[in-house]
Amino acid sequence: MQEARPVWNIIKILDWTKQYFQTKGVENPRLDAEVLLCDVLHCTRLHLYTNFDQPLQEEELNKFREYVARRVKREPVAYILGRKGFMKETFKVTKDTLIPRPETELLVEKLLNMKALQGPREILDLGCGSGIIVISLLQGLPQSRGLAIDINPEAVAVTLDNAQALGVGDRCAGLVSDLYQHVLADDKFDLIVSNPPYIPKSVIPTLSAEVRQEPVTALDGGEDGLDFYRKILAQAQQHLLPQSLLAFEIGIEQGKAVAELCKAAGFTVAVVCRDYAGIDRMVFATRKGSIYEDEIMAFNK
Repeated sequence: MQEARPVWNIIKILDWTKQYFQTKGVENPRLDAEVLLCDVLHCTRLHLYTNFDQPLQEEELNKFREYVARRVKREPVAYILGRKGFMKETFKVTKDTLIPRPETELLVEKLLNMKALQGPREILDLGCGSGIIVISLLQGLPQSRGLAIDINPEAVAVTLDNAQALGVGDRCAGLVSDLYQHVLADDKFDLIVSNPPYIPKSVIPTLSAEVRQEPVTALDGGEDGLDFYRKILAQAQQHLLPQSLLAFEIGIEQGKAVAELCKAAGFTVAVVCRDYAGIDRMVFATRKGSIYEDEIMAFNK
């Protein structure tokens, strides 16, 4: 007589997966188990907690096992699911794009709250990745247009997919380019924004296994982490209008150095802003007397 297969219900599979993830060093074992199971069952986490006894079907178990196998190899949950939340939207992400971080939301929020950016503005996003910055800005600035640039053609494709899915496809163009390489000489912008690679090369091997699965080209900022700020600033003046703004995300303890680079490049007003943890996270730069000066000077008040 054939033995009956064990029944795997929601609570049993969650408990087992949590323990398994713990033995493999997964940082958030219970949360990751719940998020992955929600995707398999097409449900919310609340549904899991109100339906602990619900059995999983064979095809659901097979898909969940696949997810678990990928996660214990330290593949990030966002890559397993193919999406990540940012601001109020869900963005498509792939292994060709950096995974969106909450810190970047603060950069976008500060820009969207600036009165001087309201109206028709031309925005250049250098190193667009999945397009989270430029697309979020275009959603909040409905009269503006954006150009999203990345050296990786697959990243540009993801940005354009996200722009179309999130309703700004008609105002967001994409360009495969090594920074300004293929930008037309007479293209001028009101805002250049970038979350460039800023991790010092020597630090890359010490990053978590999950982070090291993200594109190294989106992480490696050279020996001191500042290479891309130098490259962006070297030609920024050529592609900015007289009344214009630069906005950077930065790494820990890079605020002073990036602000000095901005000033050396002719941006006479450079302001370092901290995140909610009190860590230097953003630099905003403009010329003295511009329409943006007063607002960025007030960020730290």
